[in-house]
This record gives sequence, C-alpha cells and structure tokens, in this order.
Amino acid sequence: MERLQKIIASRGLCSRRQAEKWIEEGRVRVNGNTARLGDTADITEDVIEVDGKRLPKAGKKLYLMLNKPRGYVTTLSDEKGRKNAAELVAGCGTRVYPVGRLDMDSEGLLLFTNDGDFANLMMHPRHEIDKVYRVWVTNFAPEKLEALGEPIELDGYTIKKPKVRPVRMEPTRAILDVTIHEGRNRQVRRMCQAAGLEVARLKRIAEGRLKLGELKTGCWRELEPREIETLLQE
Repeated sequence: MERLQKIIASRGLCSRRQAEKWIEEGRVRVNGNTARLGDTADITEDVIEVDGKRLPKAGKKLYLMLNKPRGYVTTLSDEKGRKNAAELVAGCGTRVYPVGRLDMDSEGLLLFTNDGDFANLMMHPRHEIDKVYRVWVTNFAPEKLEALGEPIELDGYTIKKPKVRPVRMEPTRAILDVTIHEGRNRQVRRMCQAAGLEVARLKRIAEGRLKLGELKTGCWRELEPREIETLLQE
C-alpha cells in the first residue's frame, strides 16, 4: 500500500504536491469512492481515477533539460492564456512537468520529468542545490557588489550568503554570475533590487554540476544517466 499522491506522481501526471491538491479538490477516486488526503491504495488491485480517467500504466521515466526562452510561464495551467514552457517539450512523447519554476521574464535551464519521486526530491527544501544565474544589470557601481553578496531576509527567511562573480563590468552596467542556495520566489531579482541594481536580463546557467552549455534557446535534450545521478547526489 502506498500514499495516493505518491502513486499519482509515479505515473507522471504531476508532482506529489500537486497530487495532494487534486485529492483535496475531490478530483481523485479509488474504487469509485472520492479519496481523501492521507488515503493509501494498492496500484495492482485498486482502480484509481483522476478526473474520471484511470491512471495510465507506468512508462519510461524521462528527465529533460530545456533552455527556456523569455515570455513563457512554467505553470501547467495559466488563466491568462500565456505561452507555457511545457509546449516546448511536447514532442518528447509523454507528458512531463517542470521541476521548480523559472519566472516568465527569465530564461535558461529548466528541468522537466514524469518521475514524481525525482521531482519531489529536487524541490524539497532539504535538497538544496546551488543554482547559478547570469544576470545583466544596469545602474551598476562596483560598491554594490558587496551589498549583492550579503544575506538578506526574504519572506521572513534569511537566505544563505550568495556567491557573486563579475563576468564583465562597465561604468554603469555589468554581467554577473550569482550563485544561490535556495529558490525563493524571484530571489535573484529581489536581491538585485535590494542592492540598488536593475535587472535587464536573467538566465539560469547551472544547477549543481549540471550546466546549460550550448543548448539553443527553445530546445531541449534528455539528461544522461550520469547527470541524473549527479543531481540526486548533490
């Protein structure tokens, strides 16, 4: 017997957290009965349905890296009808969903998978992987680098000390590589704002030892087994 949210996530429909929401919303039924959060089931004996459709059989697990362009949201459903990053990986042959988020105005490395356990681990607060962002800023002055590299409080939480590496510096603008350890909402943008910098462009270029590399904007590729293992061991 396993928790329902874990079973649903293992079939690639969504993350475990999203599955919990579906159960709370009454969208999940087990043997014809509406499920409740905390329920368990046996996938080999019980009939589990989401929105009236039986769970698909377990298929090949996919792990993708997309170079997300600006202008795409990462939520699976958007009430404003904006372009969704999931559209860009639709050709992978199965339904996958994003691991974490990258806001609409940002670009770069974004993982997708149909492995709910992998997604749950990657997004868990205890599994903090360093993320590297290349940031193009204006209103720049060298003394602002020190402020950007200091821990600040976001949403009542004090972030860990970030690492800031200048890539290129000019009198009033710069390109910086900023490494953070968490994934607070719009964290790098808010850090720059607190330091008096204006973000002109923001691109995620690495997660742990996984690097975006030369992958073209809007394109995706499957992760190699060694890359998946590296992410799990970070």
